Amino acid sequence: MESADSRLDTEILRHALRVAAEEASIVVVKSAHSAMIVEGSDACAGILDRDARLVALSTATNLMHASSLRCTLPAVIEDHPLASMQPGDVFVTNDCFRGGIHANDLLIFRPVFEDAEVAWFTGTLIHVADLGGASAGGIAPSATDVFAEGLQLPPVRLVAGGEPVRDVERILTLNSRTPARVMGDVQALVAGANVAAARMQELSERYGPEALRAAVDRYIEGVERRMRDELARLEPGVYTGEYRIDDDGLELERSPVVRVKVTVGDGRKADGSVHLDFGETDDQALGAINAGFSQALTGAIYSLRCFVDPSIPMNEGCYRPVRVSFRKGSLLDPHPPAACGGRVVAVTAACEAVLEALSHAHPQHASAASSVIHPYTLAGLAGADPWLLLSYDYGGVGARMGSDGPSATGAFFLGGRNVVPQVEPLEARLPIVVESQRLLADSGGAGRWRGGLGLETRIRLLDDTQVAVRNERVRFAPRGRQGGSDGLAGDQYALSEAGSRKPIPAKTDNHRLSRGDVFVLATSGGGGLGDPTERPAEEVGADVVEGYVSPECAERDYGVALNSDRSDVDAEASRQRRASR
Repeated sequence: MESADSRLDTEILRHALRVAAEEASIVVVKSAHSAMIVEGSDACAGILDRDARLVALSTATNLMHASSLRCTLPAVIEDHPLASMQPGDVFVTNDCFRGGIHANDLLIFRPVFEDAEVAWFTGTLIHVADLGGASAGGIAPSATDVFAEGLQLPPVRLVAGGEPVRDVERILTLNSRTPARVMGDVQALVAGANVAAARMQELSERYGPEALRAAVDRYIEGVERRMRDELARLEPGVYTGEYRIDDDGLELERSPVVRVKVTVGDGRKADGSVHLDFGETDDQALGAINAGFSQALTGAIYSLRCFVDPSIPMNEGCYRPVRVSFRKGSLLDPHPPAACGGRVVAVTAACEAVLEALSHAHPQHASAASSVIHPYTLAGLAGADPWLLLSYDYGGVGARMGSDGPSATGAFFLGGRNVVPQVEPLEARLPIVVESQRLLADSGGAGRWRGGLGLETRIRLLDDTQVAVRNERVRFAPRGRQGGSDGLAGDQYALSEAGSRKPIPAKTDNHRLSRGDVFVLATSGGGGLGDPTERPAEEVGADVVEGYVSPECAERDYGVALNSDRSDVDAEASRQRRASR
């Protein structure tokens, strides 16, 4: 190995870049003003080069936005050519048709200079508290275009030469129901980008600009080689998959389908490349379940990464061996001004379609369908001190070959349970009491490997409240595979102080609840994988003891008989019961 003085070692660089991106995301989380960001660590940070190649991405926080910074930077450079940029500039945008996500997700970019020229960019991204639109917090299932979802920002300077652009700040505050929190979140984004920029400048000064650029090239090339080696292990061929969405919340009779055709290699011989073609996906929806192309690309790449070595770093090298095709006007690349705030619905359907297709190419990684994120907002906006909670919870992950699905955690690229805000800080900040959270027995689909369980959350409201929810897989439960049962569908409703049940639509906004009501959110369970009667009886018995499976479900779905007090498995009776099937 050559010394760092003559050649910057790729492994040293990898860790330096990773730490820089991670530090930036931590700064955003620690500096933000919104409860969801501070308590849920919902932030993303990245480092890119002047050619908009992704160099490094934060990983300890939300993984949902892997492609968004990468896909948005070209739009920034198009509107503001590199030669026009100055040291100290910071740009902001949220245009979902040019790489962004939706109105509330602000993307921040800061150019980093070497020898008076832009060499790198640092970027940060979070979902800010509120940026207008039809519903507080950005969950607006009734929206039929982006204008109802919040303020739209093309790439504009937020900071010019180190000086804040006050007119842009005034526009942001005027369009927010919680202006102080939004500007606190924006300043946190800038702080994170500044920290990452300082780290890149330190690396350039320490090793020299040319050595740094050469090392970054080697790093990306190394990741590409590893990615191609992994993809070459997939069985060559053409595979298809699809997943059906509940509805868009408006056209309830229509259940759109995401479809993919996956070609491994050239279809006959593996060559380390894959083509994901989503051209047969249904047309864009009227409601807010469409996905901008950057989010759809994130889902596609993430799903593919489920079939390769998970230790491969996330940078431009992961994209090079993969071709992803979307059809303009479809759910995954809609025409403007389609509503895209509920993009997770379409993107996770794309994930399921890819997983189904590649389960044939790599059966050892086959999996059943999972629950998705169940987001909601609670807002009290009538008084002198308006308050807002944007939060979410997760259901069960689908079982996979050789393993039960985890319960009540984030599937796909949504960050996992570590990004769900903790109860105590929310109760301290807001007029709510979280009365209970419990796993839902029998919600995981039965199978040789059981689906993960869904979760029920009950929140008592201490103030008159507007509720918005955007739930999915409450009409069509997460599917089981290879003989496994579907998971339990999710639900959402309210209980009055008298105990009467008040239904809440799965996709709704500005739904009014009264002080004293209890908001109930039940997330869906993951699908099961394989024949339930092949699950060892002792594992079923252990599930009964833990409360994951009821005695009735053990007997009905798994064919497992219990002893008279239902405390243990009756092995002989179970054998006879299963044999009779």
